[in-house]
Amino acid sequence: QMQISAEQGAFMQTIARMLNAKRAFEIGVFTGYSSTAVALTMKEMNPGSRLLACDVSEDWTTKARGYWREAQVDDVIDLVIAPATETLDARIEGGEAGTYDLGFIDADKTGYDSYYERGLQLLRKGGVMLFDNVLWSGRVADPPDTSPETSALRALAQKAKADTRVHAAM
Repeated sequence: QMQISAEQGAFMQTIARMLNAKRAFEIGVFTGYSSTAVALTMKEMNPGSRLLACDVSEDWTTKARGYWREAQVDDVIDLVIAPATETLDARIEGGEAGTYDLGFIDADKTGYDSYYERGLQLLRKGGVMLFDNVLWSGRVADPPDTSPETSALRALAQKAKADTRVHAAM
């Protein structure tokens, strides 16, 4: 249930193709399905493309590494096992701001706002940032649900809707 659907993977590949993506980042790798889908498209279109994969789980990403090898995209993906905010901050401080074409956020929901702000710094003008779980199985439309995850997703949706730096769509 934590893995994205095949339809989401195909959609992400379409977005990567439309952007002619050469650089992407992903926050929350799990078993690597979304990163594999995007990396396959990027490698096909732009040899030398790079995908920064951020996660904190050595266990799940070990599975992802196996799938990346099997799909022959392990040479495209740079996996960093550390809190994503630290990884993104280091990339921004390292001069990578404005150099990414595509970002995908699918990690701890209470961290989405931090990832959003850092992701906006990393993306080039015209880049695309995708978020998984923004409807949270309908819970964001259920006022009595005030769990931290649901509240964080609601707050991000409202923020993105009002944010003049972006064009937001759900």
